[in-house]
Amino acid sequence: MATPDTIVLVHGLWMTPRSWEHWVPYYEAKGYRVLTPGYPGFEIEVEALRENQELIATLTVPEVVEHLAAVIEGLDAPPIIIGHSFGGTLTQLLLARGLGAAGVVIDSAPTEGVRVTPPSQIKSLSPAFTDLHSRHGAVAFTPEQFHYAFANTLSREESDAAHERYAIAAPGAWIWAYGLIANYKPGHQETWVDYSKDRAPLLFIAGGKDHIMPASVNRSNAKHYDKSPAVTELFEFPDRDHWTCAAPGWEAVADKALDWAVEHAHARADA
Repeated sequence: MATPDTIVLVHGLWMTPRSWEHWVPYYEAKGYRVLTPGYPGFEIEVEALRENQELIATLTVPEVVEHLAAVIEGLDAPPIIIGHSFGGTLTQLLLARGLGAAGVVIDSAPTEGVRVTPPSQIKSLSPAFTDLHSRHGAVAFTPEQFHYAFANTLSREESDAAHERYAIAAPGAWIWAYGLIANYKPGHQETWVDYSKDRAPLLFIAGGKDHIMPASVNRSNAKHYDKSPAVTELFEFPDRDHWTCAAPGWEAVADKALDWAVEHAHARADA
């Protein structure tokens, strides 16, 4: 089987495809076609999305999954799928559908059933949980909140620059539903996956200094797949925060993700 020639990069909440702007030319220089599909309606620029809170607030997870699945199913061959933050949740949902040659999730938000909620995560998500109206609206981080949740290893000046260039609001309903009550509602929710099912190989990359999706959350999420016959591994960068895909040294994260995915896509094909 030939090496996958396409990489699909899936962004997370509070972000758009612009968050991958360093990774696209980096992977293209290695000979890959790189796709960065946004969520439905996110084809416009960051600045325009900041003015369109209704579009963000009314977005649903099934809509996004179907949109991303259609992009991947339209390709000639299964791609490598790499997702950051809630893009990691979406990547897990896509792999559960049988899509992708290999998947890598970076600082992933959890799928249903992961009950680890460290104090730093609660503090990071508090802008949504302290405002009951946010459940039906869009939730934005102030520069100070972004610095704590996303870019705590950067200087405040560097963090503010990242916030200005990349940050948008996130759907409040997602934060409430999947960050607070998904594990306590009857029946399976929209972020449920069958943890025992076979699928493409999956790597969790965690950041030891991540506040909003700490390494303990990723470790717990990965452990849920223990009964799956598929390869599931975890790698931790001890000194990296949630802004790991753009913070200085991001190349090491990109290289780890790609090298692992290529190796395990080959091994699965050979097996």
